[in-house]
Amino acid sequence: QVQLVESGGGLVQSGGSLTLSCAATGPIANINTMRWFRQAPRSQRELVASIRSVGTTEYADSAKGRFTISRDDAKNTVYLRMNSLKSEDTAVYYCSFLAYPASYWGHGTQVTVSS
Repeated sequence: QVQLVESGGGLVQSGGSLTLSCAATGPIANINTMRWFRQAPRSQRELVASIRSVGTTEYADSAKGRFTISRDDAKNTVYLRMNSLKSEDTAVYYCSFLAYPASYWGHGTQVTVSS
């Protein structure tokens, strides 16, 4: 069964940058939307950014101007470049692929921003 594997999380100081990656362990046909979510302690999971197959991107207000989502369809991989990180960005970050009617989720990667 194909899985999604996130990488690139870690500990970074406030103002720093990280790039998250999420790759599928096998081929997935007709991926429409790739998304990044995050979940902070005692909070609900929230959508951070999404990118459609045609390249259209959307961002949460908290991510606009600081985060950039991109995708490499040849590698079935999505990236999230995060700049100017803040302590409130601390969360577990999850990727998700939508390939109707199926959806795929990763197990998450921890991002911790120290102030």
